Parts: sequence; C-alpha cells; structure tokens
Amino acid sequence: MIKVLVSGAAGRMGREVVTAVSAQRDMVVAAQIDIGDDLRAALAAAAPDVAIDFTTPASAYANARAIIEAGVRPVIGTTGLTPDEVGALVALAGSARLGGVIAPNFAIGAVLLMHYAAHAARFLPRAEIIELHHDAKIDAPSGTARMTAERMAAARGLAPAAPHDARGGFRGGAVGGIPIHSVRLEGFVAHQEVIFGAQGQALTLRHDSFNRESFMPGVVLAVRESMRLDRVVVGLEKILGL
Repeated sequence: MIKVLVSGAAGRMGREVVTAVSAQRDMVVAAQIDIGDDLRAALAAAAPDVAIDFTTPASAYANARAIIEAGVRPVIGTTGLTPDEVGALVALAGSARLGGVIAPNFAIGAVLLMHYAAHAARFLPRAEIIELHHDAKIDAPSGTARMTAERMAAARGLAPAAPHDARGGFRGGAVGGIPIHSVRLEGFVAHQEVIFGAQGQALTLRHDSFNRESFMPGVVLAVRESMRLDRVVVGLEKILGL
C-alpha cells in the first residue's frame, strides 16, 4: 500500500484528493492536514510514501521543501511557484533521489491541450490565450496558461521566460510574447482556450474541467509514478509520454 499524506485536505481540491486516494486499492490516506497545521510534524508522525499538496501559492514552496527534506515523494498541484523555486525543488529531490511530480494541471485533457498548442505554434505565429477560473483562484494567470505560453514560445525558438511576478500576476499581459487574458468569475472551475489566427482562418483549442473530479485520474497516476521515479518531473506530460 502507498501511504499518502494530503496537505490542504479541507479545501475543495483536497477533499476530492482524499476521496480519490481512499478509493484506490493500492493506496491509503495516512494523514490529512490543512493550512496552518504543522506539516513537518505530520510527516514525521505519519511516515507517508507520498505527500500531495494543494494549498496556496504562498505556502507551496515551503511545503514542498518540507516534504522532500522529510524523505517523502512530493506531488505538488499548487500553482504559483516561480521557475527558480521549481528548479530548487527539482535539485533538492534529485540529491535525495526522490521521485515526484510538480504539475500546474492534473487534468489529462488540459495536458493534451498544452501539447497540441505547442505543436500548432510552430506553424501558426499569432495566438492568444484565454483562461477562465473560479473567483477564489488566487494566481492569475493560471499555472496552466503560463506553461502553455512558455511551451508555445519554446516551440517557436523564443525565450520562454515570463516578465512578471507569478505571485502578483495580472489579468491581461503576455508570457513569451503570447497575450494571456485571465477571467475570475463565480460558476467556473477551470477552462482554457488557445486561439490561433492566420490569413483567412482560425484554429481554437479548448479544454474544460466542469468539476474537480476531472483532476483526480492525473493525481492518482502521479502518486503511482512518483514511486518508481528517482527525480521530480515538472508537468504531467512527462509521465504520459508526450
């Protein structure tokens, strides 16, 4: 049995994670904690194999470091980590030969959208991204939108670095030269469109998550795969073979 600690268990995503992990025959929820609880103490007491974090951008980096330093495999779904923070976590886990996954989106359809958008960006030079999320989402643009733009820019041979503070964010701006428009409204869960325009034509790629259950197959896959990995990978596509 894979022993799993869930950090952020009282949140909307955390509750879904607890339900999903509990339904697996090869997994057990070893501990549930929320924001403000002592993560290091919970890691020491529960001795989990994997810790899943869905908390807040402000706490994600410290939580991930605590997980890795405890010798536990991290599965990080909290967005808002900077590239430097992600690099530091990958290096820290690499030194300990710990497997894990950091992903801005665990919906398999959203991962496929990012993959196809990067491929299309090689042939269609003009594009914009519209992402729509619930009004309680803190970061803007979303981690998925940032990563989509960065991969599109990289596919075009451009520097993917984003000229903004991921924690401060923006509702309208650009990453890698690709405009992103962020919508935060009640009623949405997680939605993204990548719109390409060219002479006399347009191509639209869209993904919709209508509920938080849509992320759970990816989370469960990441838990299992982290057990066989000896490093932290960034993006669910790394374990999907894309």
